[in-house]
Amino acid sequence: MIQLENIHRYFQVGEQTVHALNNISLSINKGEYVSVMGPSGSGKSTLLNVIALLDKPSSGRYLLNNQDVTQRSDDELAKVRRENIGFVFQFFHLIPRLTAAENIEMPMILAGITAKERKLRVTHALASVNLQDRSSHRPDQLSGGQLQRVAIARAMIMQPEILLADEPTGNLDSKSGKEIVELLESLNHQGVTLMIITHDQTLGDRAQRQIRIVDGQIAQ
Repeated sequence: MIQLENIHRYFQVGEQTVHALNNISLSINKGEYVSVMGPSGSGKSTLLNVIALLDKPSSGRYLLNNQDVTQRSDDELAKVRRENIGFVFQFFHLIPRLTAAENIEMPMILAGITAKERKLRVTHALASVNLQDRSSHRPDQLSGGQLQRVAIARAMIMQPEILLADEPTGNLDSKSGKEIVELLESLNHQGVTLMIITHDQTLGDRAQRQIRIVDGQIAQ
């Protein structure tokens, strides 16, 4: 499903060239549950951004579902991303003025899905994260755990095959964090490929496969 071949990513910071990813080769199969760990500045988020098609490698090749996406245009990448990948972040990234239901609905509006279909999907999504009674609440009226549930529902509303989570429990108390992890893992049990970036060794150890990155390289 995901295949990276000899991926390098360079950034120019002033006069210095930063080698954020150094010859990364990695395969992730459909339905896998993978964690990516490593110290701050190791390249974890850069790797996630490349896999998410939010950033392009400086060199190397990226195959997604056996299709080379390395040289696609920005518009083509946006379409591939919308149809294949969902995102969950530490800071939720919800739109403050929209309700929970409206935040979940937004990707479908951008994709041109009909209002009738959007309503059905949002109702199902809210039920799947146990937030039916919070559908009309705005983000400032929700707890951290509830905000992350809305974010997960939004990430899954386009029914992507891949879910990428960057420190999904980093902003939550331990109880809410456990509930979010169990929700993510339930999606994996339904066949969604799950990739989690985390500093939390306990969370990382829950994955079927652990990848450690140090100085832009896979250490194990």
